[in-house]
Amino acid sequence: MQPEFSKPYFEGIASFLHNQIKQGKTIYPPGKLIFNAFELTPFPALKVLLLGQDPYHQPGQAHGLSFSVPGNMPQPPSLQNILAELKADLGISPPSHGCLEAWARQGVLLLNAILTVEAGKPASHSKAGWMEFTDAVIRTVSAQKNNVVFLLWGSFARSKKDLIDASRHCILEAAHPSPLARGAFLGSKPFSATNAYLKSKGLQPVDWRL
Repeated sequence: MQPEFSKPYFEGIASFLHNQIKQGKTIYPPGKLIFNAFELTPFPALKVLLLGQDPYHQPGQAHGLSFSVPGNMPQPPSLQNILAELKADLGISPPSHGCLEAWARQGVLLLNAILTVEAGKPASHSKAGWMEFTDAVIRTVSAQKNNVVFLLWGSFARSKKDLIDASRHCILEAAHPSPLARGAFLGSKPFSATNAYLKSKGLQPVDWRL
């Protein structure tokens, strides 16, 4: 993704964030964690991409991984539903924490389409330019990898489907795990379906235990 960093739109993102901080606004996640997903899931290891929308906007929640929170934070409602589905799908009991780093270290890129947010204001950075960058990430994964499982949950994530070459990859769509979806996510069995596909391609399945 290095070429993206020198493009005008990315310079615009940096300028936007600098101005936000200059105005005294609090930005999540902390600067050193904005690219945490890429740090924990290097490109050669990537085999699953789980797409979220934007970071959690309350103090201490966001740490650069979609749907995940640090181990000392309570599980947000969407994450509770994800872990409930994990239990229903694979019989894995939900952990006491909500940190998904164990997934990231196994090749699950926990990518938000928007990588920053202003404290207390969900989707506040949706116009900052991040989606141009993360769309490029999705296109790059699609073009340069084979047999990646793309987990697209909810209408926003599903809108990115056209960026993916379905002839080379597996796209698993489901409702969003948010309680606002009224339980439509439950029963989608994404974890077993992901592992079944990876196994069919001779790849190591994900150990979803946390």
